[in-house]
Amino acid sequence: MPCRSGEEMRRREFIRFVSGAAAAWPFMVHAQQSNRIRLIGVLTGARTGDAEDKDRNAAFEQALQQLGWTPGRNVRIDYRFAAGDAATSRKQAEELVALAPDVIVSTGSFSTGVILQATHTVPVVFAIVPDPVGSGFVDSLAQPGGNATGFMQFEYGLSGKWLELLKEIAPGLTRAIVLWDPAITAGIGQFAIIQSVATSAGIDIRPVNLRDAGKIERAITAFARTPNGGLIVTTSALSAVRRDLIIALAAGHKLPAVYFERFFVTAGGLISYGANFIDQHRRVASYVDRILKGEKPADLPVQAPTKYELVINLKTAKALGLTIPPSVLARADEVIE
Repeated sequence: MPCRSGEEMRRREFIRFVSGAAAAWPFMVHAQQSNRIRLIGVLTGARTGDAEDKDRNAAFEQALQQLGWTPGRNVRIDYRFAAGDAATSRKQAEELVALAPDVIVSTGSFSTGVILQATHTVPVVFAIVPDPVGSGFVDSLAQPGGNATGFMQFEYGLSGKWLELLKEIAPGLTRAIVLWDPAITAGIGQFAIIQSVATSAGIDIRPVNLRDAGKIERAITAFARTPNGGLIVTTSALSAVRRDLIIALAAGHKLPAVYFERFFVTAGGLISYGANFIDQHRRVASYVDRILKGEKPADLPVQAPTKYELVINLKTAKALGLTIPPSVLARADEVIE
């Protein structure tokens, strides 16, 4: 009997041990998952070291940390910079996907397009994309439906406001060059809106492809020989990559120019109207956080910008011999003097 009693006790202890281990297993798995360093891939169309891109990425990382994700502790961020080059973008998209990240952040239409060609399974959060539905990135804004969601750059109607703003600050305007990228859906959409507004306003517009820096310089130089002209810079990765050239040409030929984002104006451009992309990158962090915690891109609606800003460089206006109307100055969110 004593022997049986000892065996019985050992058996009961073993059962209790197994039962306890089974009960603890889900918590152990959860702890292991929580302690795992998560990987975020980032593909941006900017050049390595681009100051504006650094500011956006810093805002993204700061917002992530506020949500509990600290690089080096529980998350790693792997950046790739394409500098507006198509072949580089595709190569880097494939490299990021091969790393098997938990989520990829893409900036701009082209970067988003090549990422979604490289993967249909890795969650993707995009930023600064003008037309995600027209570009085929999502089924609809409310129900993205696939492995991507994110934040729109603007609605196409904004493109017409650039020409209206240019006419407002340069009333004698009769002609305008539109720098665009016809290789992306957004480029085509923006130009179509500008063209429709120009037709009704009686303004002659000339499209110039952003992909050839030499052609940009030759076209603007020839265009500036005739008075009453202006310049509109539409959104694309190439606009940002070529911004120093564009700003210098506008200044050298004394052409009033409207840009889509603040950083052109802080770099010496005349005027900009568009979304606040620093704010948008903070908002991207919120979607990345939700995906890392288990939500799916298909269930997260694409969001429009919440902040638009008008920025004016009065020093540049003076150099161009322009007087900015009080009505425009009154609407400005920032004036650089």
